[in-house]
Amino acid sequence: MLRNGLEPWHLLVVLAVIILLFGSKKLPEMARGLGKSMRILKAETKALREDDAPAEGPVAEDAPAPPAGRPRPAPVTASNITALRENSRSAEAP
Repeated sequence: MLRNGLEPWHLLVVLAVIILLFGSKKLPEMARGLGKSMRILKAETKALREDDAPAEGPVAEDAPAPPAGRPRPAPVTASNITALRENSRSAEAP
């Protein structure tokens, strides 16, 4: 059936249809937009790769722990909620 999927004249027909549909003024704008999108995509993928890459240089095993900030809150469980309700009721009672 189709031995040669796309021949050069097929590409010329597709190009002519695209020019007729979008017009010659709109095509450069579309190409600029596509170029900007590709640059943004390239920059973002590069940033993601750099974030995933391990840090270079020696890692100090005896490095001090970072200073403790605010303590993490306890996970919310049914027993915690019950205890909080009881505490708030006892605080409200005169």
